[in-house]
Amino acid sequence: MPKLTPSLRSEFEQLFAGGQVRPERRTLVERLADKVLGTRARYAAVGDPLGIPWYVVAAIHNLEAGLSFRAHLHNGDPLNARTVHVPRGRPVDGAPPFTWEDSAHDALRYDGMDGLADWSLAATLYRLEGYNGWGYRNQHPEMLSPYLWSYSNHYERGKYVADGQWSASAVSDQCGAATLLRRLAERREIDFPPRPDAPAPRPQPVPYAERKPRDPAAVARAVALQQWLNTHPGLYVRVDGVAGPRTSDAYRLLTGAYLPGDPRGG
Repeated sequence: MPKLTPSLRSEFEQLFAGGQVRPERRTLVERLADKVLGTRARYAAVGDPLGIPWYVVAAIHNLEAGLSFRAHLHNGDPLNARTVHVPRGRPVDGAPPFTWEDSAHDALRYDGMDGLADWSLAATLYRLEGYNGWGYRNQHPEMLSPYLWSYSNHYERGKYVADGQWSASAVSDQCGAATLLRRLAERREIDFPPRPDAPAPRPQPVPYAERKPRDPAAVARAVALQQWLNTHPGLYVRVDGVAGPRTSDAYRLLTGAYLPGDPRGG
């Protein structure tokens, strides 16, 4: 399994940014988006206790079970028995017939997707590709995984038609996870969180002031700037809403310029 390196993060982010639904697939992708939004609460009921975004569960459900709630999330096998295909014999606990929710919980835990902190865009695509396996990346690096990119401009043909059986001419007839998520993002139905370790964005500089402004909004902006300054090792300013000399000094250390209006800034 590859590591989610900065290079791989950048790859996922750039592909997602440049992804477009193929014209001949737009109607189908739109219908899929509508359908998963209609059962969003059911996906959230499974994903929320495990710390997994609802749309990740939905994307897997589409690819593994064709959005059928009568099939295992592991691989689409029917719920009236344990799974027959890989992974075989799931869920281990309980007895069939299984509820879709119980099977889905087992599938997500089996793949180690529960309890993870990072569900940023790149981490989400990394985990979705890993859910299907790394065969495309390892054995066919010349093409992108249809599990993510089918129905998009990033995919034309080539797929595994069975476990370990490759066809260079076969074309995936399923919508890739990234393609579906891209459409949901375009419709403003989802918004990927930032990386947990990502630095906080720099607030806009505030005017230099020796006294606390009377405008509460101006105080709030100064507080936000001071809090941001304090996230950097070796810096500490009092968070009081007064953008005075110490706040301006700290700002200069990070940016090379004093706050606007500081008389020392020329």
